Amino acid sequence: MTTHRQQHSTTWVRHFVDRGHGAARPLAAGVEGAVYRLGDGTVAKAWTGRRPPAPDVVRRVYDDIARHAASLPFATPEILAVEEHEGVLVTYERELAGAPLRADSAVAAPPRELPARETDALLTVLRALAAVPGTEAMRRLTVQGDDRPLWEGHARFPDALAALVRRAVRRHGALLAARVPDLADVVRRTVESLVALPDGPFVSVVHGDLVPPNIHVDDTGAPTAVLDFGFFTTAGDPAFEAAVTAAVWDMYGPYAEPHTTTLTRLFAEELHHSPHTLALYQRAYALATYDLFSSDGSDGHFRWCARLLGRGPLTPPR
Repeated sequence: MTTHRQQHSTTWVRHFVDRGHGAARPLAAGVEGAVYRLGDGTVAKAWTGRRPPAPDVVRRVYDDIARHAASLPFATPEILAVEEHEGVLVTYERELAGAPLRADSAVAAPPRELPARETDALLTVLRALAAVPGTEAMRRLTVQGDDRPLWEGHARFPDALAALVRRAVRRHGALLAARVPDLADVVRRTVESLVALPDGPFVSVVHGDLVPPNIHVDDTGAPTAVLDFGFFTTAGDPAFEAAVTAAVWDMYGPYAEPHTTTLTRLFAEELHHSPHTLALYQRAYALATYDLFSSDGSDGHFRWCARLLGRGPLTPPR
């Protein structure tokens, strides 16, 4: 499995030591950058991958979420300081408690039956984030791979998402069409269905990348922190968050497809989302992100998107 995670570097460790953080050491790494524990209750993230389009906007988004800390059963990131070092953005943040719920499915495959500990944690996180209002700063964020804020020129989330799908397919649509039968029809039906969605009762924060390493838990399995906002963070329909989470929770394990079906049904029942809307949002996500890691279709994420889009009808089987 090809990985797109950034790598730790002794150069960055030396940089943080030189800045007075003598206990600096590697902590974690993701698509956007590598994180270092500084030893004083803070961490530093070197954005060596995807740079935030507007660090000041990201900071405001974090502040907007933190305003609801009293009602959240877990902590969220807080940017304490920002610097530029040799052309790379570095954010200093408070360290969040807990340990990753488990490794990403690209690293270690989950078991056939998803433990109740995982599904309970997911429901806790989804319910809590769905209660955090979407803000103007969240609407100003650009999702990875795109060239403008998601909400630019739009007043409704489904319309903004439909426009994103159109832009994304124009990037390397011929490549995707070679793997997805009748792609043009899939795109047309997806866009038409998105635009036809009614206005939801509430626009909330959308994390957009709730994979296992981004949810930290304590020894009992209760969520203690949600981190790494930014990959697809925006203001949007809480059903979109649930749909994407069900799809990406296990992308590469041997039981990935049945896990997606199981979680989609669970979230539809427990969170009162339409199964049709969840399936629609999953396809929109695949159309919007299929080429984020390569332009030649050589990566696992592209193949995952193609498989999801090739599964047939827009509604999951009952």
